[in-house]
Amino acid sequence: MLNIATHIASAPTPAEPLYHYCIVRADLPLGVQLAQTVHAAGESSPGDLPSDTRAVMLHAAGVDELLALESKLRAAGVTFTSIREPDMPWDGQIMAIGLKPCIRTKALRRLMSGLPLAGAKP
Repeated sequence: MLNIATHIASAPTPAEPLYHYCIVRADLPLGVQLAQTVHAAGESSPGDLPSDTRAVMLHAAGVDELLALESKLRAAGVTFTSIREPDMPWDGQIMAIGLKPCIRTKALRRLMSGLPLAGAKP
C-alpha cells in the first residue's frame, strides 16, 4: 500500500513549491466543470498559499474514474476533499476532487499520471 501522508505533511523548501491539484469529470458541461473545480479548489485549500504554489487541473473521464481515484487517494493517505452535487440531475454524484496543496512527490505523480491536463488535446 502506498502511503505518502508523511511526505505531504513535510514543509516545503524554496526548491519545492506546493501543488494544488483539482480533478474534475470531463463528461460534464464546461460551465459545470468550472464551477465544480472552483468548489474543489476552495474546499481543499487552507488559504494563504505561497505565491509560487502551482495549480494543476486534471480530467477524470467520468464518475467511475473519479470514484476509483478517490479510493486510491484515501488508501495512500492523501488529504483531499470530494465534491458531490446534491441537486438534480446529478443527485449526489461525485463531481470533482481537490487535494490539499502539497509537495509533489514521485508517489503523488504516480497517482495522477493517468489523468490528462484539463483542456489538453488527446
